[in-house]
Amino acid sequence: MRQVLILGGTAWLGRAIALHALAQGAEVTCLARGASGDTAPGARLIRADRNDPGAYDDVRRDWDEVVELSWDAGFVASALDALADHAAHWTLVSSVSVYARSDVPFADETAELVEPSDLEQYPDAKVHAERLTSKARGGRALLVRAGLIVGPGDPTDRFGYWPARYARGGRLVAPQTADRHVQAIDVDDLAAWIELAGRSGVTGPVNAVGEEYPLAAVLAAARDAAGTSSETVTLDDDALIARSVAHWAGPRSLPLWLPASARGFARRSDAAFVASGGRRRPLSETVRRVLEDEERRGLDRPRRAGLTPAEEEEILEVEGRVG
Repeated sequence: MRQVLILGGTAWLGRAIALHALAQGAEVTCLARGASGDTAPGARLIRADRNDPGAYDDVRRDWDEVVELSWDAGFVASALDALADHAAHWTLVSSVSVYARSDVPFADETAELVEPSDLEQYPDAKVHAERLTSKARGGRALLVRAGLIVGPGDPTDRFGYWPARYARGGRLVAPQTADRHVQAIDVDDLAAWIELAGRSGVTGPVNAVGEEYPLAAVLAAARDAAGTSSETVTLDDDALIARSVAHWAGPRSLPLWLPASARGFARRSDAAFVASGGRRRPLSETVRRVLEDEERRGLDRPRRAGLTPAEEEEILEVEGRVG
Protein backbone atom coordinates (compact mmCIF):
# COMPACT_ATOMS: atom_id res chain seq x y z
CA MET A 1 0.00 0.00 0.00
CA ARG A 2 1.29 3.45 -0.93
CA GLN A 3 2.51 5.41 2.11
CA VAL A 4 1.84 9.16 2.09
CA LEU A 5 2.97 11.65 4.73
CA ILE A 6 1.41 15.11 4.77
CA LEU A 7 3.21 17.70 6.87
CA GLY A 8 0.05 19.42 8.02
CA GLY A 9 -3.06 17.89 6.56
CA THR A 10 -5.71 19.13 8.97
CA ALA A 11 -6.48 22.45 7.27
CA TRP A 12 -8.16 23.16 3.95
CA LEU A 13 -5.82 22.08 1.13
CA GLY A 14 -3.96 19.51 3.20
CA ARG A 15 -7.16 17.79 4.17
CA ALA A 16 -8.28 17.73 0.53
CA ILE A 17 -4.98 16.12 -0.50
CA ALA A 18 -5.45 13.50 2.20
CA LEU A 19 -8.96 12.72 0.98
CA HIS A 20 -7.78 12.22 -2.60
CA ALA A 21 -4.84 10.06 -1.54
CA LEU A 22 -7.15 7.90 0.58
CA ALA A 23 -9.54 7.57 -2.36
CA GLN A 24 -6.65 6.16 -4.39
CA GLY A 25 -5.99 3.51 -1.77
CA ALA A 26 -3.04 5.13 0.00
CA GLU A 27 -2.35 4.96 3.70
CA VAL A 28 -2.17 8.59 4.83
CA THR A 29 -0.40 10.00 7.87
CA CYS A 30 -0.66 13.66 8.87
CA LEU A 31 1.97 15.26 11.08
CA ALA A 32 0.38 18.30 12.71
CA ARG A 33 -0.56 19.90 15.98
CA GLY A 34 -4.19 19.22 15.10
CA ALA A 35 -5.19 22.79 15.92
CA SER A 36 -6.43 23.68 12.42
CA GLY A 37 -9.11 21.03 12.14
CA ASP A 38 -9.71 17.32 11.92
CA THR A 39 -7.91 14.86 9.69
CA ALA A 40 -9.73 13.30 6.77
CA PRO A 41 -11.67 10.17 7.79
CA GLY A 42 -9.27 7.27 7.47
CA ALA A 43 -6.08 9.29 7.87
CA ARG A 44 -3.80 8.86 10.87
CA LEU A 45 -2.83 11.94 12.88
CA ILE A 46 0.51 12.13 14.63
CA ARG A 47 0.40 15.17 16.87
CA ALA A 48 3.63 17.14 16.90
CA ASP A 49 4.80 20.72 17.17
CA ARG A 50 7.35 21.25 14.42
CA ASN A 51 9.20 23.70 16.62
CA ASP A 52 10.21 20.78 18.85
CA PRO A 53 13.54 19.00 18.19
CA GLY A 54 11.88 15.57 18.19
CA ALA A 55 8.92 16.54 16.02
CA TYR A 56 9.79 14.02 13.29
CA ASP A 57 10.84 11.10 15.47
CA ASP A 58 7.62 9.15 14.90
CA VAL A 59 7.70 9.55 11.11
CA ARG A 60 11.40 9.02 10.43
CA ARG A 61 10.93 6.08 8.08
CA ASP A 62 10.49 5.46 4.35
CA TRP A 63 7.59 7.11 2.50
CA ASP A 64 6.35 6.90 -1.06
CA GLU A 65 5.32 10.55 -0.87
CA VAL A 66 5.92 13.49 1.46
CA VAL A 67 3.86 16.66 0.98
CA GLU A 68 5.12 19.87 2.58
CA LEU A 69 2.57 22.67 2.95
CA SER A 70 4.45 25.14 5.14
CA TRP A 71 6.23 28.31 4.06
CA ASP A 72 8.04 28.65 7.39
CA ALA A 73 11.76 28.42 6.59
CA GLY A 74 12.54 26.59 9.83
CA PHE A 75 9.83 24.00 9.31
CA VAL A 76 10.82 23.40 5.67
CA ALA A 77 14.50 23.00 6.57
CA SER A 78 13.92 20.72 9.56
CA ALA A 79 11.58 18.47 7.59
CA LEU A 80 14.10 18.11 4.80
CA ASP A 81 16.88 17.36 7.27
CA ALA A 82 14.81 14.62 8.87
CA LEU A 83 13.01 13.14 5.89
CA ALA A 84 14.50 14.10 2.52
CA ASP A 85 16.37 10.79 2.23
CA HIS A 86 13.32 8.78 3.30
CA ALA A 87 10.92 9.89 0.55
CA ALA A 88 10.64 8.39 -2.92
CA HIS A 89 8.85 11.59 -3.99
CA TRP A 90 8.68 15.02 -2.38
CA THR A 91 6.09 17.74 -3.04
CA LEU A 92 6.41 21.32 -1.85
CA VAL A 93 3.27 23.42 -2.18
CA SER A 94 4.65 26.77 -3.23
CA SER A 95 2.94 29.78 -4.84
CA VAL A 96 2.93 31.98 -7.93
CA SER A 97 3.89 34.73 -5.49
CA VAL A 98 7.48 33.55 -6.06
CA TYR A 99 7.58 35.42 -9.38
CA ALA A 100 9.29 38.80 -9.48
CA ARG A 101 6.90 40.29 -12.03
CA SER A 102 3.14 40.20 -12.42
CA ASP A 103 2.78 42.42 -15.49
CA VAL A 104 3.57 39.86 -18.20
CA PRO A 105 0.61 37.72 -19.32
CA PHE A 106 1.08 33.98 -19.92
CA ALA A 107 4.53 33.74 -18.29
CA ASP A 108 5.57 30.17 -17.55
CA GLU A 109 7.76 28.49 -14.94
CA THR A 110 10.95 29.99 -16.41
CA ALA A 111 9.97 33.53 -15.34
CA GLU A 112 12.26 35.43 -12.99
CA LEU A 113 11.79 34.78 -9.27
CA VAL A 114 11.90 37.11 -6.30
CA GLU A 115 15.33 37.27 -4.66
CA PRO A 116 14.73 36.48 -0.98
CA SER A 117 15.78 39.20 1.44
CA ASP A 118 13.17 39.01 4.21
CA LEU A 119 11.88 35.56 5.08
CA GLU A 120 9.00 37.10 7.01
CA GLN A 121 7.59 38.07 3.62
CA TYR A 122 5.53 35.35 1.93
CA PRO A 123 7.09 35.52 -1.59
CA ASP A 124 10.63 35.53 -0.18
CA ALA A 125 9.88 32.63 2.14
CA LYS A 126 8.37 30.56 -0.66
CA VAL A 127 11.38 31.10 -2.95
CA HIS A 128 13.67 30.16 -0.07
CA ALA A 129 11.60 27.02 0.59
CA GLU A 130 11.85 26.05 -3.07
CA ARG A 131 15.63 26.44 -3.04
CA LEU A 132 16.02 24.47 0.18
CA THR A 133 13.85 21.70 -1.24
CA SER A 134 15.60 21.54 -4.60
CA LYS A 135 19.02 21.46 -2.95
CA ALA A 136 18.10 18.74 -0.46
CA ARG A 137 16.44 16.61 -3.12
CA GLY A 138 19.03 17.17 -5.84
CA GLY A 139 16.40 18.83 -7.99
CA ARG A 140 14.08 15.83 -7.70
CA ALA A 141 11.07 17.52 -6.13
CA LEU A 142 7.72 18.81 -7.31
CA LEU A 143 7.33 22.53 -6.69
CA VAL A 144 3.63 23.29 -6.91
CA ARG A 145 3.29 27.00 -7.71
CA ALA A 146 -0.34 27.37 -6.80
CA GLY A 147 -2.41 30.36 -7.76
CA LEU A 148 -5.71 31.46 -6.24
CA ILE A 149 -7.21 28.36 -4.64
CA VAL A 150 -11.01 28.39 -4.40
CA GLY A 151 -13.83 26.05 -3.50
CA PRO A 152 -15.87 24.84 -0.54
CA GLY A 153 -14.30 25.66 2.80
CA ASP A 154 -12.10 28.49 1.51
CA PRO A 155 -10.87 30.32 4.64
CA THR A 156 -9.85 33.48 2.75
CA ASP A 157 -13.37 34.47 1.58
CA ARG A 158 -11.99 35.96 -1.64
CA PHE A 159 -13.79 34.00 -4.35
CA GLY A 160 -16.82 33.17 -2.23
CA TYR A 161 -17.55 36.85 -1.59
CA TRP A 162 -19.14 37.29 -5.01
CA PRO A 163 -21.58 34.35 -5.14
CA ALA A 164 -22.62 35.17 -1.56
CA ARG A 165 -23.00 38.86 -2.32
CA TYR A 166 -25.16 38.28 -5.39
CA ALA A 167 -27.23 35.77 -3.43
CA ARG A 168 -28.01 38.45 -0.84
CA GLY A 169 -29.41 40.64 -3.61
CA GLY A 170 -30.05 44.38 -3.63
CA ARG A 171 -27.65 47.08 -4.79
CA LEU A 172 -24.02 46.08 -4.76
CA VAL A 173 -20.69 47.68 -5.59
CA ALA A 174 -18.46 46.13 -8.24
CA PRO A 175 -15.27 47.28 -10.01
CA GLN A 176 -14.90 48.01 -13.69
CA THR A 177 -13.98 44.74 -15.37
CA ALA A 178 -12.42 45.75 -18.68
CA ASP A 179 -9.00 44.10 -19.14
CA ARG A 180 -9.22 42.46 -15.70
CA HIS A 181 -8.97 38.71 -15.28
CA VAL A 182 -9.34 35.99 -12.67
CA GLN A 183 -7.36 32.76 -12.59
CA ALA A 184 -8.44 30.29 -9.95
CA ILE A 185 -8.05 26.59 -9.31
CA ASP A 186 -10.67 24.52 -7.53
CA VAL A 187 -9.23 23.06 -4.34
CA ASP A 188 -10.30 19.55 -5.32
CA ASP A 189 -8.73 19.85 -8.77
CA LEU A 190 -5.47 20.97 -7.14
CA ALA A 191 -5.55 18.25 -4.49
CA ALA A 192 -6.35 15.53 -7.03
CA TRP A 193 -3.49 16.65 -9.25
CA ILE A 194 -1.01 16.82 -6.37
CA GLU A 195 -1.90 13.22 -5.52
CA LEU A 196 -1.60 12.16 -9.18
CA ALA A 197 1.66 14.04 -9.73
CA GLY A 198 3.19 12.40 -6.68
CA ARG A 199 2.10 8.96 -7.81
CA SER A 200 3.37 9.66 -11.35
CA GLY A 201 6.71 11.09 -10.25
CA VAL A 202 6.29 14.60 -11.64
CA THR A 203 9.12 16.92 -10.61
CA GLY A 204 10.20 20.49 -11.16
CA PRO A 205 8.20 23.71 -10.88
CA VAL A 206 4.61 23.65 -12.15
CA ASN A 207 2.13 26.53 -12.24
CA ALA A 208 -1.08 25.09 -10.77
CA VAL A 209 -3.26 28.08 -11.46
CA GLY A 210 -6.38 27.03 -13.31
CA GLU A 211 -8.00 28.54 -16.37
CA GLU A 212 -8.03 32.32 -16.73
CA TYR A 213 -11.34 34.12 -17.22
CA PRO A 214 -12.31 37.76 -17.68
CA LEU A 215 -13.40 39.23 -14.37
CA ALA A 216 -16.71 40.09 -16.04
CA ALA A 217 -17.33 36.40 -16.74
CA VAL A 218 -16.64 35.42 -13.12
CA LEU A 219 -19.02 38.07 -11.77
CA ALA A 220 -21.66 37.04 -14.30
CA ALA A 221 -21.28 33.38 -13.29
CA ALA A 222 -21.72 34.36 -9.62
CA ARG A 223 -24.81 36.43 -10.43
CA ASP A 224 -26.35 33.69 -12.56
CA ALA A 225 -25.70 31.00 -9.96
CA ALA A 226 -27.30 33.13 -7.25
CA GLY A 227 -30.41 33.78 -9.33
CA THR A 228 -31.36 36.66 -7.03
CA SER A 229 -32.56 40.08 -8.09
CA SER A 230 -29.71 42.56 -7.75
CA GLU A 231 -28.45 45.86 -9.13
CA THR A 232 -24.74 46.31 -9.79
CA VAL A 233 -23.25 49.76 -9.25
CA THR A 234 -19.94 49.79 -11.13
CA LEU A 235 -17.22 52.17 -9.96
CA ASP A 236 -13.93 52.87 -11.69
CA ASP A 237 -10.54 52.42 -10.04
CA ASP A 238 -10.17 56.06 -9.03
CA ALA A 239 -13.57 56.13 -7.34
CA LEU A 240 -12.91 52.91 -5.42
CA ILE A 241 -9.48 54.02 -4.28
CA ALA A 242 -10.91 57.39 -3.22
CA ARG A 243 -13.37 55.47 -1.04
CA SER A 244 -10.52 53.46 0.54
CA VAL A 245 -11.50 50.17 -1.12
CA ALA A 246 -8.58 47.75 -1.30
CA HIS A 247 -7.63 45.44 -4.15
CA TRP A 248 -7.78 41.66 -4.09
CA ALA A 249 -8.47 40.63 -0.48
CA GLY A 250 -8.76 41.60 3.15
CA PRO A 251 -11.00 44.05 5.00
CA ARG A 252 -12.83 46.74 3.00
CA SER A 253 -11.82 45.20 -0.30
CA LEU A 254 -13.40 44.09 -3.54
CA PRO A 255 -12.01 40.57 -3.84
CA LEU A 256 -10.41 39.50 -7.13
CA TRP A 257 -10.09 43.13 -8.29
CA LEU A 258 -6.45 43.69 -9.25
CA PRO A 259 -4.49 46.81 -10.17
CA ALA A 260 -4.14 47.39 -13.89
CA SER A 261 -0.37 46.98 -13.49
CA ALA A 262 -0.85 43.35 -12.40
CA ARG A 263 -2.34 42.20 -15.69
CA GLY A 264 -0.13 39.10 -15.71
CA PHE A 265 -0.82 37.96 -12.15
CA ALA A 266 -4.06 36.18 -13.03
CA ARG A 267 -2.99 35.09 -16.50
CA ARG A 268 -0.07 32.71 -16.02
CA SER A 269 0.57 29.72 -18.23
CA ASP A 270 -0.71 26.42 -16.83
CA ALA A 271 0.41 24.32 -19.81
CA ALA A 272 2.67 22.15 -17.66
CA PHE A 273 -0.16 21.49 -15.22
CA VAL A 274 -2.51 20.38 -17.98
CA ALA A 275 0.19 18.30 -19.69
CA SER A 276 0.85 16.42 -16.45
CA GLY A 277 -2.78 15.42 -16.00
CA GLY A 278 -4.29 18.46 -14.27
CA ARG A 279 -8.03 18.96 -14.55
CA ARG A 280 -9.71 22.35 -14.96
CA ARG A 281 -13.40 21.98 -14.14
CA PRO A 282 -15.87 24.46 -15.65
CA LEU A 283 -16.20 27.82 -13.93
CA SER A 284 -19.93 27.29 -13.48
CA GLU A 285 -19.31 24.09 -11.51
CA THR A 286 -16.86 25.73 -9.13
CA VAL A 287 -19.17 28.71 -8.62
CA ARG A 288 -22.07 26.36 -7.85
CA ARG A 289 -19.97 24.43 -5.33
CA VAL A 290 -18.84 27.66 -3.70
CA LEU A 291 -22.36 29.10 -3.49
CA GLU A 292 -23.69 25.93 -1.87
CA ASP A 293 -20.88 26.13 0.67
CA GLU A 294 -21.54 29.82 1.32
CA GLU A 295 -25.21 29.08 1.94
CA ARG A 296 -24.27 26.39 4.45
CA ARG A 297 -21.83 28.68 6.23
CA GLY A 298 -24.15 31.68 6.19
CA LEU A 299 -24.45 34.41 3.58
CA ASP A 300 -24.39 37.13 6.25
CA ARG A 301 -21.48 35.79 8.29
CA PRO A 302 -18.45 38.00 9.04
CA ARG A 303 -15.81 37.63 6.34
CA ARG A 304 -12.08 38.00 6.03
CA ALA A 305 -12.40 39.69 2.63
CA GLY A 306 -14.83 42.06 0.98
CA LEU A 307 -17.07 44.94 1.96
CA THR A 308 -19.33 44.66 4.97
CA PRO A 309 -22.97 45.65 4.37
CA ALA A 310 -22.32 48.89 6.28
CA GLU A 311 -19.24 49.71 4.20
CA GLU A 312 -21.05 49.00 0.97
CA GLU A 313 -24.01 51.14 2.00
CA GLU A 314 -21.65 53.99 2.89
CA ILE A 315 -20.00 53.79 -0.55
CA LEU A 316 -23.37 53.67 -2.30
CA GLU A 317 -24.58 56.71 -0.37
CA VAL A 318 -21.47 58.70 -1.31
CA GLU A 319 -21.84 57.60 -4.92
CA GLY A 320 -25.46 58.74 -4.88
CA ARG A 321 -24.47 62.21 -3.66
CA VAL A 322 -21.65 62.48 -6.19
CA GLY A 323 -23.87 61.22 -8.98
